[in-house]
Amino acid sequence: MGQLRIKRIYDEASDDDGVRVLVDRLWPRGVAKADARLDDWCKGVAPSPELRKWWDHDAERMDEFAEKYRAELDEEPDAVDELLGLARENDTVTLLYGAKSPEVNHAVILRDYLEGHA
Repeated sequence: MGQLRIKRIYDEASDDDGVRVLVDRLWPRGVAKADARLDDWCKGVAPSPELRKWWDHDAERMDEFAEKYRAELDEEPDAVDELLGLARENDTVTLLYGAKSPEVNHAVILRDYLEGHA
């Protein structure tokens, strides 16, 4: 399996990113689709709207959010398999997210989940 990275979609794209995949359900504000340099947009691996609203990127809820989010991912095997397939076929896959914090975001949990299911 190739390397899985995470990166804010607001950060400048790089050739080192490999395959760039947006993993948010909503398109990030202020990002032009032409400028995003996306290879794929996997909405199916994003947290449900209800879970995302409940969590509200609250660092104190991160552990409980992670547990609930992993349970949602277990219910989306096709979307998870799509990302795992990209990771198997490419040296690097960068999971792009729109959240402000590099530590408090769902992409951190998603990357670890994917690595655990490789």
